[in-house]
Amino acid sequence: MVGKFNSGVFQKAMANQDIQGKPVVLIIDEINRGNVSAIFGELITLIEESKRAGRDEALEVILPYSKQKFSVPSNLYLIGTMNTADRSVEALDTALRRRFAFVEMMPKAELLGEIIIENINLQHVLSRINNRIKVLLDKDHQIGHAYLINVQSTRDLTHAFNNCIVPLLKEYFYRDEEKIALVLGPGFVEIENDNFSGDHFPDFERIRKPQYKPKLNVFEVPEENIIDALNQLIG
Repeated sequence: MVGKFNSGVFQKAMANQDIQGKPVVLIIDEINRGNVSAIFGELITLIEESKRAGRDEALEVILPYSKQKFSVPSNLYLIGTMNTADRSVEALDTALRRRFAFVEMMPKAELLGEIIIENINLQHVLSRINNRIKVLLDKDHQIGHAYLINVQSTRDLTHAFNNCIVPLLKEYFYRDEEKIALVLGPGFVEIENDNFSGDHFPDFERIRKPQYKPKLNVFEVPEENIIDALNQLIG
């Protein structure tokens, strides 16, 4: 990173705003979560490449409060990030879609190839999880490699699964522990009512007793059991 600015990035770009000016990058995280029309306003037109300052079709507006003239520099680059699994992407403003190039950034399990914790290769773990998620949901809900990229010990590994990956899967498969079990394997789930039988209910002539269906509980795996649980996950 060459430079990081908490404020004044626009003024930095305006110092030399033509196309040959030093590039200045503004990153907008979760750009899809806001009201794009309210946030950008007239900027939605000004950020077009042909409407930037110094271009043949350059435009500028008068700011409502300061009454100063405003335009977008040609050397200012806007990068917006979003999660395609987020439902708010579906309602993304068409005007925004036309003015940005969309680049898909999928998880890169190969970046974890050199991270091995007690003979557990994290690349294999993430690949196995994501292959199962693609079958049960879709490719947009895959787990990102960022959750495991800094893992250096079984403690880190336990934290990553119990506090990041498992809660995310619970959100993906709300109240469907069977699918979570299919993703994580038997090391992360336990059967709660394994002793259930039809004898729990009285007999009626026209009422059928419920069929046996084990209730699964996805639990937090202790550090001493995480390696065994992941061995079962990989299979």
